[in-house]
Amino acid sequence: MTFDYDLFVIGAGSGGLAASKRAASYGAKVAIAEYDLVGGTCVIRGCVPKKLMVYGSHFPAQFQEAAGYGWTVGDVKFDWEHFITSIDNEVRRLSALHISFLEKAGVTLVSGRATFVDPHTVEVNGKKYTAEKILIAVGGRPIKPEIPGIEHGITSNEIFHLKTQPKHIAIIGSGYIGSEFACIMRGLGSEVTQIIRKEQILNGFDQDICTSIQEGMTNHGIRIIQNTEVTAIEKVDEGLKLTLSGENQEPIIADVFLVATGRSPNIEGLGLENAQLDCVPSSEEGPGYSTSNAITVNEYSQTCQPHIFAVGDVTDRLNLTPVAIGEGRAFADSEFGNNRREFSHETVATAVFTTPEAATVGLTEAQARAKFGDDSIKIYRTSFRPMYYTLPGKQEKTMMKLIVDTNTDKILGAHMVGDSAAEIIQGVAIAVKMGATKADFDATVGIHPSAAEEFVTMR
Repeated sequence: MTFDYDLFVIGAGSGGLAASKRAASYGAKVAIAEYDLVGGTCVIRGCVPKKLMVYGSHFPAQFQEAAGYGWTVGDVKFDWEHFITSIDNEVRRLSALHISFLEKAGVTLVSGRATFVDPHTVEVNGKKYTAEKILIAVGGRPIKPEIPGIEHGITSNEIFHLKTQPKHIAIIGSGYIGSEFACIMRGLGSEVTQIIRKEQILNGFDQDICTSIQEGMTNHGIRIIQNTEVTAIEKVDEGLKLTLSGENQEPIIADVFLVATGRSPNIEGLGLENAQLDCVPSSEEGPGYSTSNAITVNEYSQTCQPHIFAVGDVTDRLNLTPVAIGEGRAFADSEFGNNRREFSHETVATAVFTTPEAATVGLTEAQARAKFGDDSIKIYRTSFRPMYYTLPGKQEKTMMKLIVDTNTDKILGAHMVGDSAAEIIQGVAIAVKMGATKADFDATVGIHPSAAEEFVTMR
Protein backbone atom coordinates (compact mmCIF):
# COMPACT_ATOMS: atom_id res chain seq x y z
CA MET A 1 0.00 0.00 0.00
CA THR A 2 1.23 3.50 -0.84
CA PHE A 3 0.83 6.12 1.88
CA ASP A 4 0.74 9.92 1.71
CA TYR A 5 3.29 10.17 4.51
CA ASP A 6 5.83 8.01 6.30
CA LEU A 7 4.73 9.65 9.55
CA PHE A 8 1.67 11.68 10.49
CA VAL A 9 1.84 13.38 13.87
CA ILE A 10 -1.31 14.51 15.69
CA GLY A 11 -0.49 17.43 17.92
CA ALA A 12 2.21 20.11 17.56
CA GLY A 13 3.24 20.35 21.18
CA SER A 14 6.62 19.55 22.70
CA GLY A 15 6.56 15.81 21.98
CA GLY A 16 5.06 16.06 18.51
CA LEU A 17 7.41 18.82 17.39
CA ALA A 18 10.49 16.97 18.63
CA ALA A 19 9.44 13.69 17.01
CA SER A 20 8.45 15.19 13.66
CA LYS A 21 11.67 17.16 13.21
CA ARG A 22 13.85 14.23 14.29
CA ALA A 23 12.02 11.83 11.94
CA ALA A 24 12.31 14.29 9.06
CA SER A 25 16.04 14.59 9.69
CA TYR A 26 16.29 10.87 8.87
CA GLY A 27 14.63 11.42 5.52
CA ALA A 28 11.04 10.55 6.46
CA LYS A 29 8.16 12.35 4.80
CA VAL A 30 6.34 13.89 7.76
CA ALA A 31 3.17 15.88 8.38
CA ILE A 32 1.94 17.29 11.67
CA ALA A 33 -1.61 18.45 12.48
CA GLU A 34 -2.51 21.16 15.00
CA TYR A 35 -5.80 23.00 15.53
CA ASP A 36 -4.40 25.62 17.92
CA LEU A 37 -1.23 27.71 18.04
CA VAL A 38 1.84 25.60 17.38
CA GLY A 39 3.83 24.90 20.54
CA GLY A 40 1.42 22.97 22.74
CA THR A 41 0.66 23.44 26.42
CA CYS A 42 4.20 24.36 27.43
CA VAL A 43 4.65 27.23 25.00
CA ILE A 44 1.06 28.45 24.72
CA ARG A 45 -0.58 28.00 28.12
CA GLY A 46 1.92 26.38 30.46
CA CYS A 47 5.62 26.52 31.25
CA VAL A 48 6.59 29.60 29.25
CA PRO A 49 3.84 32.11 30.07
CA LYS A 50 3.67 30.83 33.64
CA LYS A 51 7.41 31.32 34.19
CA LEU A 52 7.15 34.85 32.80
CA MET A 53 4.39 35.48 35.35
CA VAL A 54 6.64 34.04 38.06
CA TYR A 55 9.39 36.49 37.12
CA GLY A 56 6.94 39.38 37.20
CA SER A 57 5.59 38.37 40.60
CA HIS A 58 9.02 38.61 42.25
CA PHE A 59 9.58 42.33 41.67
CA PRO A 60 7.50 43.69 44.59
CA ALA A 61 9.59 41.68 47.07
CA GLN A 62 12.80 42.76 45.34
CA PHE A 63 11.78 46.42 45.62
CA GLN A 64 11.39 45.94 49.38
CA GLU A 65 14.65 44.03 49.72
CA ALA A 66 16.56 46.76 47.87
CA ALA A 67 15.98 49.09 50.81
CA GLY A 68 18.12 46.83 52.99
CA TYR A 69 21.01 47.51 50.65
CA GLY A 70 20.61 51.28 50.77
CA TRP A 71 18.43 51.78 47.71
CA THR A 72 15.45 54.09 47.77
CA VAL A 73 12.70 52.83 45.52
CA GLY A 74 9.99 55.35 44.70
CA ASP A 75 6.32 54.77 44.11
CA VAL A 76 5.75 51.62 42.10
CA LYS A 77 2.78 50.82 39.89
CA PHE A 78 1.80 47.59 38.22
CA ASP A 79 0.11 47.56 34.79
CA TRP A 80 -1.73 44.23 34.48
CA GLU A 81 -2.82 44.86 30.88
CA HIS A 82 0.76 45.57 29.77
CA PHE A 83 1.95 42.48 31.64
CA ILE A 84 -0.58 40.11 30.09
CA THR A 85 -0.21 41.60 26.60
CA SER A 86 3.59 41.30 26.72
CA ILE A 87 3.35 37.65 27.73
CA ASP A 88 0.85 36.93 24.95
CA ASN A 89 3.11 38.62 22.40
CA GLU A 90 6.03 36.46 23.49
CA VAL A 91 3.91 33.30 23.28
CA ARG A 92 2.88 34.17 19.73
CA ARG A 93 6.47 34.95 18.78
CA LEU A 94 7.58 31.55 20.00
CA SER A 95 4.70 29.82 18.22
CA ALA A 96 5.72 31.46 14.94
CA LEU A 97 9.32 30.43 15.59
CA HIS A 98 8.27 26.79 15.99
CA ILE A 99 6.42 26.98 12.67
CA SER A 100 9.61 28.21 11.00
CA PHE A 101 11.53 25.31 12.57
CA LEU A 102 9.04 22.87 11.04
CA GLU A 103 9.44 24.50 7.65
CA LYS A 104 13.23 24.29 7.85
CA ALA A 105 12.97 20.63 8.82
CA GLY A 106 10.73 19.89 5.85
CA VAL A 107 7.69 18.95 7.96
CA THR A 108 4.27 19.75 6.50
CA LEU A 109 1.98 21.61 8.92
CA VAL A 110 -1.70 20.76 8.55
CA SER A 111 -3.99 23.23 10.35
CA GLY A 112 -7.02 21.65 11.96
CA ARG A 113 -8.16 18.92 14.32
CA ALA A 114 -7.18 15.41 13.22
CA THR A 115 -9.38 12.38 13.86
CA PHE A 116 -8.87 8.73 13.01
CA VAL A 117 -10.85 7.28 10.12
CA ASP A 118 -9.12 3.90 10.34
CA PRO A 119 -5.76 2.67 11.71
CA HIS A 120 -3.80 4.20 8.81
CA THR A 121 -5.98 7.21 7.96
CA VAL A 122 -6.72 10.52 9.67
CA GLU A 123 -9.06 13.29 8.58
CA VAL A 124 -8.45 17.02 8.98
CA ASN A 125 -11.07 19.56 7.87
CA GLY A 126 -12.72 16.99 5.62
CA LYS A 127 -9.50 15.90 3.91
CA LYS A 128 -8.08 12.41 4.46
CA TYR A 129 -4.39 11.63 4.93
CA THR A 130 -2.81 8.18 5.04
CA ALA A 131 0.43 7.34 6.81
CA GLU A 132 2.58 4.28 7.36
CA LYS A 133 3.09 5.33 10.99
CA ILE A 134 1.03 7.67 13.16
CA LEU A 135 2.12 9.40 16.36
CA ILE A 136 -0.40 10.77 18.86
CA ALA A 137 1.00 13.70 20.82
CA VAL A 138 -2.07 15.69 21.79
CA GLY A 139 -1.11 16.33 25.42
CA GLY A 140 -3.55 16.95 28.23
CA ARG A 141 -6.23 19.42 29.25
CA PRO A 142 -7.45 20.87 32.56
CA ILE A 143 -10.39 19.11 34.13
CA LYS A 144 -13.10 20.44 36.41
CA PRO A 145 -14.86 18.44 39.11
CA GLU A 146 -18.63 18.13 38.96
CA ILE A 147 -19.63 20.85 41.42
CA PRO A 148 -22.77 22.99 41.11
CA GLY A 149 -21.76 26.30 39.53
CA ILE A 150 -18.38 25.04 38.31
CA GLU A 151 -18.99 26.82 35.00
CA HIS A 152 -18.09 30.08 36.80
CA GLY A 153 -14.56 28.81 37.39
CA ILE A 154 -11.60 29.31 35.07
CA THR A 155 -8.68 26.94 34.48
CA SER A 156 -4.98 27.48 33.86
CA ASN A 157 -5.89 27.94 30.18
CA GLU A 158 -7.83 31.13 30.83
CA ILE A 159 -5.81 32.73 33.61
CA PHE A 160 -3.29 34.09 31.11
CA HIS A 161 -6.03 36.11 29.42
CA LEU A 162 -7.83 37.81 32.31
CA LYS A 163 -8.67 41.38 31.32
CA THR A 164 -8.13 42.75 34.80
CA GLN A 165 -6.13 41.64 37.82
CA PRO A 166 -8.24 39.87 40.45
CA LYS A 167 -8.47 41.65 43.79
CA HIS A 168 -9.20 38.29 45.41
CA ILE A 169 -8.64 34.95 43.70
CA ALA A 170 -9.80 31.66 45.19
CA ILE A 171 -8.07 28.50 44.03
CA ILE A 172 -8.99 24.85 44.49
CA GLY A 173 -6.24 22.30 44.02
CA SER A 174 -3.14 21.37 45.99
CA GLY A 175 -0.89 20.40 43.08
CA TYR A 176 1.88 22.39 41.50
CA ILE A 177 -0.43 24.35 39.16
CA GLY A 178 -2.70 25.61 41.92
CA SER A 179 0.22 26.30 44.25
CA GLU A 180 2.26 28.11 41.60
CA PHE A 181 -0.58 30.40 40.60
CA ALA A 182 -1.36 31.08 44.26
CA CYS A 183 2.19 32.38 44.67
CA ILE A 184 2.15 34.29 41.39
CA MET A 185 -1.06 36.15 42.17
CA ARG A 186 -0.02 36.87 45.75
CA GLY A 187 3.31 38.22 44.55
CA LEU A 188 1.48 40.52 42.14
CA GLY A 189 -0.62 41.87 45.00
CA SER A 190 -3.88 39.92 44.85
CA GLU A 191 -5.51 38.42 47.91
CA VAL A 192 -5.26 34.64 47.56
CA THR A 193 -7.20 31.81 49.17
CA GLN A 194 -6.20 28.24 48.32
CA ILE A 195 -8.61 25.47 49.26
CA ILE A 196 -7.17 21.95 49.50
CA ARG A 197 -8.86 18.63 50.24
CA LYS A 198 -5.99 17.29 52.33
CA GLU A 199 -3.70 18.55 55.06
CA GLN A 200 -0.86 19.55 52.77
CA ILE A 201 -0.08 20.71 49.25
CA LEU A 202 2.00 18.92 46.61
CA ASN A 203 1.07 15.31 47.26
CA GLY A 204 3.80 12.99 46.00
CA PHE A 205 6.73 15.32 46.64
CA ASP A 206 9.18 14.82 49.49
CA GLN A 207 7.60 15.70 52.83
CA ASP A 208 10.21 18.35 53.60
CA ILE A 209 9.47 20.07 50.28
CA CYS A 210 5.73 20.11 51.01
CA THR A 211 6.19 21.45 54.52
CA SER A 212 8.74 24.10 53.55
CA ILE A 213 6.72 25.47 50.64
CA GLN A 214 3.44 25.51 52.55
CA GLU A 215 5.06 27.39 55.44
CA GLY A 216 6.62 29.85 53.00
CA MET A 217 3.33 30.44 51.20
CA THR A 218 1.54 31.06 54.49
CA ASN A 219 4.27 33.47 55.61
CA HIS A 220 3.81 35.38 52.36
CA GLY A 221 0.15 35.96 53.11
CA ILE A 222 -1.59 33.16 51.21
CA ARG A 223 -4.55 31.75 53.10
CA ILE A 224 -4.59 27.95 52.80
CA ILE A 225 -7.79 26.24 53.93
CA GLN A 226 -7.04 22.59 54.61
CA ASN A 227 -9.19 19.43 54.62
CA THR A 228 -11.95 21.28 52.82
CA GLU A 229 -13.88 21.02 49.57
CA VAL A 230 -15.88 23.54 47.57
CA THR A 231 -19.45 22.23 47.41
CA ALA A 232 -21.07 24.96 45.32
CA ILE A 233 -20.25 28.15 43.41
CA GLU A 234 -22.78 30.94 42.97
CA LYS A 235 -22.57 34.26 41.18
CA VAL A 236 -23.54 37.12 43.49
CA ASP A 237 -23.34 40.91 43.31
CA GLU A 238 -19.95 40.94 45.07
CA GLY A 239 -18.43 38.32 42.77
CA LEU A 240 -18.38 34.54 43.21
CA LYS A 241 -19.60 32.90 46.39
CA LEU A 242 -17.90 29.61 47.25
CA THR A 243 -19.68 27.33 49.70
CA LEU A 244 -17.26 25.10 51.61
CA SER A 245 -17.65 21.74 53.30
CA GLY A 246 -17.72 21.68 57.09
CA GLU A 247 -20.23 23.26 59.45
CA ASN A 248 -17.85 25.94 60.67
CA GLN A 249 -16.57 27.05 57.27
CA GLU A 250 -17.81 30.46 56.20
CA PRO A 251 -18.42 30.97 52.46
CA ILE A 252 -15.71 32.77 50.49
CA ILE A 253 -16.37 35.69 48.17
CA ALA A 254 -13.83 36.14 45.37
CA ASP A 255 -13.87 37.84 42.01
CA VAL A 256 -12.02 35.00 40.22
CA PHE A 257 -12.18 31.26 40.93
CA LEU A 258 -9.33 29.13 39.55
CA VAL A 259 -9.93 25.39 39.22
CA ALA A 260 -6.60 23.53 39.40
CA THR A 261 -7.75 20.01 40.23
CA GLY A 262 -5.71 18.11 37.68
CA ARG A 263 -5.33 17.41 34.00
CA SER A 264 -6.61 14.65 31.74
CA PRO A 265 -5.24 13.12 28.51
CA ASN A 266 -6.77 15.09 25.64
CA ILE A 267 -8.28 12.14 23.75
CA GLU A 268 -11.84 13.38 23.18
CA GLY A 269 -12.75 13.57 19.51
CA LEU A 270 -9.67 11.66 18.29
CA GLY A 271 -11.76 8.73 17.07
CA LEU A 272 -9.54 6.22 18.85
CA GLU A 273 -12.24 3.57 18.41
CA ASN A 274 -11.71 3.78 14.64
CA ALA A 275 -8.07 2.85 15.18
CA GLN A 276 -8.92 0.11 17.71
CA LEU A 277 -6.64 1.62 20.35
CA ASP A 278 -6.62 0.66 24.03
CA CYS A 279 -6.83 3.10 26.90
CA VAL A 280 -6.13 2.68 30.59
CA PRO A 281 -8.35 4.44 33.15
CA SER A 282 -6.99 6.65 35.89
CA SER A 283 -9.26 8.14 38.54
CA GLU A 284 -9.15 11.36 40.53
CA GLU A 285 -9.88 10.99 44.23
CA GLY A 286 -12.97 12.40 45.86
CA PRO A 287 -16.61 13.00 45.03
CA GLY A 288 -17.36 14.78 41.79
CA TYR A 289 -13.99 13.97 40.26
CA SER A 290 -14.21 12.19 36.92
CA THR A 291 -12.32 9.22 35.54
CA SER A 292 -9.94 9.92 32.65
CA ASN A 293 -8.34 7.65 30.09
CA ALA A 294 -4.73 7.57 28.89
CA ILE A 295 -3.49 5.82 25.76
CA THR A 296 -1.74 2.58 26.63
CA VAL A 297 1.84 2.25 25.33
CA ASN A 298 4.87 0.02 25.90
CA GLU A 299 8.43 1.07 26.70
CA TYR A 300 8.88 2.20 23.08
CA SER A 301 5.75 4.40 23.15
CA GLN A 302 4.03 1.82 20.93
CA THR A 303 0.29 1.22 21.24
CA CYS A 304 -1.57 -2.06 20.65
CA GLN A 305 -1.43 -1.14 16.97
CA PRO A 306 2.24 -1.72 16.03
CA HIS A 307 2.36 1.27 13.67
CA ILE A 308 0.63 3.77 16.01
CA PHE A 309 2.57 5.45 18.82
CA ALA A 310 1.85 7.99 21.55
CA VAL A 311 4.12 10.25 23.60
CA GLY A 312 3.74 12.92 26.24
CA ASP A 313 0.89 13.70 28.60
CA VAL A 314 -1.66 11.74 26.54
CA THR A 315 0.00 8.57 27.88
CA ASP A 316 -0.07 9.86 31.49
CA ARG A 317 3.33 8.45 32.41
CA LEU A 318 5.54 11.31 33.58
CA ASN A 319 3.87 14.54 32.50
CA LEU A 320 6.76 16.93 31.97
CA THR A 321 7.76 18.85 28.86
CA PRO A 322 11.36 17.53 28.66
CA VAL A 323 10.00 13.99 29.07
CA ALA A 324 7.61 14.44 26.13
CA ILE A 325 10.52 15.74 24.05
CA GLY A 326 12.71 12.81 25.09
CA GLU A 327 9.97 10.29 24.33
CA GLY A 328 9.38 11.88 20.92
CA ARG A 329 13.03 11.78 19.96
CA ALA A 330 13.44 8.20 21.20
CA PHE A 331 10.45 7.21 19.05
CA ALA A 332 11.92 8.87 15.96
CA ASP A 333 15.36 7.34 16.54
CA SER A 334 13.81 3.91 16.99
CA GLU A 335 11.46 3.98 14.01
CA PHE A 336 13.37 6.09 11.48
CA GLY A 337 16.96 6.38 12.71
CA ASN A 338 17.93 2.71 12.99
CA ASN A 339 18.60 3.24 16.70
CA ARG A 340 15.97 1.38 18.71
CA ARG A 341 16.02 2.72 22.24
CA GLU A 342 13.86 3.38 25.24
CA PHE A 343 13.51 6.71 27.00
CA SER A 344 14.29 6.33 30.69
CA HIS A 345 11.75 7.74 33.13
CA GLU A 346 14.10 7.14 36.04
CA THR A 347 15.83 9.96 37.94
CA VAL A 348 14.10 12.82 36.13
CA ALA A 349 14.56 16.20 37.79
CA THR A 350 11.64 18.60 38.13
CA ALA A 351 10.81 21.92 39.76
CA VAL A 352 7.87 23.71 41.33
CA PHE A 353 7.93 27.45 40.62
CA THR A 354 6.23 28.53 43.79
CA THR A 355 7.60 31.18 46.13
CA PRO A 356 9.69 29.72 47.67
CA GLU A 357 10.79 27.65 44.69
CA ALA A 358 11.45 23.92 44.91
CA ALA A 359 13.31 21.36 42.83
CA THR A 360 13.89 17.66 43.18
CA VAL A 361 15.59 14.67 41.59
CA GLY A 362 15.47 11.01 42.52
CA LEU A 363 13.59 9.31 45.32
CA THR A 364 11.68 11.01 48.11
CA GLU A 365 12.52 9.97 51.66
CA ALA A 366 9.30 7.93 51.86
CA GLN A 367 10.04 6.17 48.55
CA ALA A 368 13.61 5.39 49.60
CA ARG A 369 12.54 3.94 52.94
CA ALA A 370 9.83 1.84 51.28
CA LYS A 371 12.26 0.51 48.67
CA PHE A 372 15.40 -0.06 50.74
CA GLY A 373 14.23 -0.13 54.36
CA ASP A 374 14.78 2.33 57.20
CA ASP A 375 18.13 0.82 58.20
CA SER A 376 19.59 1.37 54.72
CA ILE A 377 18.74 5.06 54.45
CA LYS A 378 20.58 8.05 55.88
CA ILE A 379 19.19 11.57 55.60
CA TYR A 380 21.29 14.72 55.38
CA ARG A 381 19.28 17.93 55.80
CA THR A 382 20.04 21.60 56.30
CA SER A 383 17.89 24.71 56.68
CA PHE A 384 19.28 28.24 56.79
CA ARG A 385 18.66 31.87 55.91
CA PRO A 386 20.60 32.77 52.74
CA MET A 387 23.04 35.66 53.01
CA TYR A 388 20.98 37.73 50.56
CA TYR A 389 18.22 38.17 53.16
CA THR A 390 20.41 39.30 56.08
CA LEU A 391 20.53 43.01 55.19
CA PRO A 392 16.81 43.23 54.27
CA GLY A 393 16.12 41.45 57.57
CA LYS A 394 13.80 38.88 56.02
CA GLN A 395 13.38 35.42 57.52
CA GLU A 396 13.29 33.52 54.23
CA LYS A 397 14.60 29.96 54.52
CA THR A 398 16.36 27.55 52.19
CA MET A 399 16.10 23.79 52.76
CA MET A 400 18.38 21.20 51.21
CA LYS A 401 18.25 17.46 51.62
CA LEU A 402 20.17 14.42 50.45
CA ILE A 403 18.94 10.83 50.73
CA VAL A 404 21.75 8.27 50.81
CA ASP A 405 21.83 4.48 50.52
CA THR A 406 24.13 3.43 53.36
CA ASN A 407 24.99 0.14 51.64
CA THR A 408 26.39 1.77 48.49
CA ASP A 409 26.83 5.40 49.64
CA LYS A 410 24.92 6.44 46.49
CA ILE A 411 22.74 9.54 46.46
CA LEU A 412 19.17 8.31 45.95
CA GLY A 413 17.50 11.72 46.03
CA ALA A 414 18.28 15.42 46.26
CA HIS A 415 15.69 18.02 47.22
CA MET A 416 15.75 21.78 47.67
CA VAL A 417 13.43 24.63 48.57
CA GLY A 418 14.72 28.15 48.11
CA ASP A 419 15.92 30.73 45.62
CA SER A 420 17.21 29.29 42.32
CA ALA A 421 16.35 25.73 43.39
CA ALA A 422 15.72 24.64 39.80
CA GLU A 423 19.01 26.07 38.56
CA ILE A 424 20.93 24.34 41.35
CA ILE A 425 19.20 20.96 41.17
CA GLN A 426 19.78 20.77 37.41
CA GLY A 427 23.50 20.42 38.06
CA VAL A 428 22.98 18.08 41.00
CA ALA A 429 20.76 15.91 38.77
CA ILE A 430 23.73 15.10 36.53
CA ALA A 431 25.65 13.72 39.49
CA VAL A 432 22.66 11.73 40.77
CA LYS A 433 21.99 10.32 37.29
CA MET A 434 25.62 9.20 37.05
CA GLY A 435 25.42 7.38 40.39
CA ALA A 436 27.43 9.79 42.52
CA THR A 437 28.07 8.86 46.13
CA LYS A 438 28.00 10.98 49.25
CA ALA A 439 31.79 10.69 49.28
CA ASP A 440 31.84 12.24 45.78
CA PHE A 441 29.77 15.17 47.06
CA ASP A 442 32.01 15.51 50.13
CA ALA A 443 35.12 15.56 47.94
CA THR A 444 33.73 18.39 45.81
CA VAL A 445 34.94 21.85 46.80
CA GLY A 446 32.06 24.26 47.35
CA ILE A 447 31.72 27.70 45.79
CA HIS A 448 31.80 30.21 48.63
CA PRO A 449 29.76 32.12 49.52
CA SER A 450 26.78 30.50 47.82
CA ALA A 451 23.70 28.60 48.86
CA ALA A 452 24.56 25.77 46.47
CA GLU A 453 27.73 24.90 48.40
CA GLU A 454 25.56 23.43 51.15
CA PHE A 455 24.98 20.38 48.95
CA VAL A 456 28.68 19.47 49.28
CA THR A 457 29.19 20.50 52.90
CA MET A 458 26.36 18.62 54.64
CA ARG A 459 27.76 16.24 57.25
